[in-house]
Parts: sequence; structure tokens; C-alpha cells
Amino acid sequence: MIVRQLTDGTVKQEAVRKILEALPDWFGIEEAREEYIKNSVEELCFAAYEDNEEPIGFLCLKETGKDTAELSVMGVLSEYHRMGIGSALFNSAKEFLLKQKRYSFLQVKTVQMGKYEEYDRTNRFYQSLGFKEFEVFPTLWDECNPCQIYVMSLE
Repeated sequence: MIVRQLTDGTVKQEAVRKILEALPDWFGIEEAREEYIKNSVEELCFAAYEDNEEPIGFLCLKETGKDTAELSVMGVLSEYHRMGIGSALFNSAKEFLLKQKRYSFLQVKTVQMGKYEEYDRTNRFYQSLGFKEFEVFPTLWDECNPCQIYVMSLE
């Protein structure tokens, strides 16, 4: 498995679309999925490849403040879950941010722990990477999906 930074906008969108459309349990709302795909053009993106041809996972980062970047979206094909792909993507992105020394913090948003089993796994994954609970916004997205924000220091 290899992780590469994607720089071409079309390649970013193709990789993000391929993965997100294969993960309807997390990205089943078409409008939100299309927004992630559209935004990927302007974001810092990394993709994981098993055979160096087709992406099996991706991660995108965006700037949210002068000192903060956000892991805006990531996905790994279901058949590759629990094989270290997400961690490898995250570690490549974090290494890039640390070398850049432009940001002090990294944040990520997900659905609050305890609402849905699939998101509880996501929460545990972020915690395993070193993210810490920051704040919950009960109605940022909607009452059925309280937004949990996690943060991590990059210093």
C-alpha cells in the first residue's frame, strides 16, 4: 500500500467520488457527498493505493483558521477497514502539516459518540489517532446528528 498526495483537481474529485459513493452508510446524503467532492479540488488531499492504480482510501484537509486545519473528509473502502489504511492516510497528512509548520491545531467533526454504531467506530478511530474531545454542538447539523468536534495539537 502506498499513500500519495493528490495535486490535480480532477484526480482528487475522481478518487473522492469513487470512495464516497462506495460508503453509503456514512455518505448517503447526495447533497453532502457532492459538496465534499466539489470542495476536494481546493483541499489538500492524500489517497491510498493498494496496486498503485485505483484508490482504496483518501483524506482531505482544509484551512479553518490561520492556525487550524480540519480533517474535512476521509473514507476507506469497507473491505479495507481495520487494515491500517486510515491511520496511514492520517499519518501522511499529519507529517505534511508538521513539516509545513503552518498550523498549530488539527480538528475533525463527526457525529457524537453514542448516537450510531458506525459513528462510534469513527469516534474511536479519531481518539486512537490522538484527537481529544473539544465540544459538542447538538444542533449544528440537526438534532439527530449532534456534531462532536475533536482537536489535536500539532506542536
